[in-house]
Amino acid sequence: MALSDDEGSVEEKEPPKKKIGPVATAWLTFYNIAMTAGWLVLAIAIIRFYAEKGTHKGLYRNIQKTLKCFQTFALLELVHCALGIVHTSVLVTGVQVSSRVFMVWFITSSIKQVQSEDSVLIFLVVWTVTEITRYSYYTFKLLNHLPYFIKWARYNLFIVLYPVGVVGELLTIYAALPHVRKSAMYSLRLPNKYNVSFDYYYFLIIAMCSYIPLFPQLYFHMLRQRRRVLHGEVIMEKDD
Repeated sequence: MALSDDEGSVEEKEPPKKKIGPVATAWLTFYNIAMTAGWLVLAIAIIRFYAEKGTHKGLYRNIQKTLKCFQTFALLELVHCALGIVHTSVLVTGVQVSSRVFMVWFITSSIKQVQSEDSVLIFLVVWTVTEITRYSYYTFKLLNHLPYFIKWARYNLFIVLYPVGVVGELLTIYAALPHVRKSAMYSLRLPNKYNVSFDYYYFLIIAMCSYIPLFPQLYFHMLRQRRRVLHGEVIMEKDD
């Protein structure tokens, strides 16, 4: 689950916040250009693979190194929040970024049996479109040259893409459950020298259930941001 807002941007809030310095602006510009390019590379790879093979079977294996690289690189967004060069919540950003990293490293890459599931293609396409739009939005905004169509796409496409992406993620985790239960991967059974137990199967079920309270909060947060940005409504939000 991931729907970031204001990462890498210098949007004015109410009340106005301190502007970042030139070094931070230069770094954020570089970061967002790099991330835009990375997700464009992924988009091209997805289109080329499907055009050549006519199927998404084997697609994840073909692009997973690039996906791992750029999705893991997104952990820097937590550093941006912690340092205050981006005006958004560390907690919210942490949930959003860590959920993506978790899906990549501990679900799809670790459980090869799910890599050919249709649900994987769903969230890959959603993530790719979302991130190209999001990072290009931040890049142009930092450069003070934001085309309206990118601004429009940033605050409208998510209305459909976010729920579809969440469905793709949940279906992928659900498809992984039988394989996790059979293999007991990442699980720790008693007795052991640490005297603790951990069952990855039930952890995944809890993770799926966590979407129930988290999804509406993040989705309606983005809807409020949409009203503020596109319609000029002033919405006071309490920082987390």
